[in-house]
Amino acid sequence: MVEKSLSFIEALCGAEGPAPDRADKMMLYGQFVGTWDGTLTRFGTNGERSDSSAEVHFGWALEGRAIQDVWIVPSRVGRAPGEADRMYGTTLRVYDPRHDSWQITFIDPVRQKHDRMTGRQVGPDIIQEYCEADGTVCQWCFFEIAANSFHWVSRESADERQTWRLTAEFYLKRRIQA
Repeated sequence: MVEKSLSFIEALCGAEGPAPDRADKMMLYGQFVGTWDGTLTRFGTNGERSDSSAEVHFGWALEGRAIQDVWIVPSRVGRAPGEADRMYGTTLRVYDPRHDSWQITFIDPVRQKHDRMTGRQVGPDIIQEYCEADGTVCQWCFFEIAANSFHWVSRESADERQTWRLTAEFYLKRRIQA
């Protein structure tokens, strides 16, 4: 018997598309597979604002049973010499057929962030939500989704979703491959 040795990358990212047993549901995030470029604006609690370039890469993972992405700020293209990463994180999104929702984990070792959330389609949008230890409700939202662009928003509520404070937003456009 001849054994085929697969590399880590082939084992993680070798799928060409969604797993057949859940293909329709996988397209909620599968529509983003590819490379995206854009901008990030962060909003501080005192009204301060910072802008940066950004790049995001989405791909099929775990034999098409998950979507994994990488969010990089500032973008590696056009980054100033010596400019440090401000975000270099990854998200793993897995569809849960029992609850018709997505179980999502985001990890960013640059900022020491680790967030676990649930995601769902809400009308034309995608809303991901989790709660901080202090009870703050956090949402990551995909708005204005089109074939070649989307608007991503991070917001939080300290009053049970009565009001929201915008913490960050990305405007992204699909990178067109030559």
